[in-house]
Amino acid sequence: MTASEVNKIKQAHPAEGVLPVIHERWSPRAFADRDVPRADLKRVFEAARWAPSSGNEQPWRYVVGARGTETHRKIYESLVGFNQQWAGKAPVLILSLARTTLSRNNAPNRHAMHDLGAATAYLVLQATALGLATHQMAGFEQEKARTLLGIPEGFELGSVTALGYQADPETLGNEELIKREVSPRERKPLSDFVYEEWEKPLGL
Repeated sequence: MTASEVNKIKQAHPAEGVLPVIHERWSPRAFADRDVPRADLKRVFEAARWAPSSGNEQPWRYVVGARGTETHRKIYESLVGFNQQWAGKAPVLILSLARTTLSRNNAPNRHAMHDLGAATAYLVLQATALGLATHQMAGFEQEKARTLLGIPEGFELGSVTALGYQADPETLGNEELIKREVSPRERKPLSDFVYEEWEKPLGL
């Protein structure tokens, strides 16, 4: 299969009125040997910049490693073995984190990770709109990343996002990875998580 053929399989079934970019976004592991223009990087972070946050705190931070830099190497080294099998080919690796205290009084910010998630969702949707591929990973060693990148206390690490351009699945060179790459996506029905009362579906 080619990258474009896989994209057709991965598209979500359209829902009336839902932005197409939401249906188009998915998480490939096969990345092409092609660098991301700095202008497009600016656009994806500009999108993240305008995400909502509690008290307009904007607690998110992103450490960005472009291929060939020490930052890319350090983020890659913090990944678990499974993710190292494929993520090193991504031209950009991004570590997301959030400040866990409020800037105005240093009180705990209970919503910091929620807000980081919102910003990163904006980031990946903007990337999709630009024709870029993203894949977020929980599989990394947090303390190793913190040490390698010199991240101080008071910031909670979120995920690592690989960003670049999708490649053909065969470039993965691993049967299990290729199988995952070409498998259709699945999602729970709305009735599983949208309630009018606890565990009573809203009936949309």
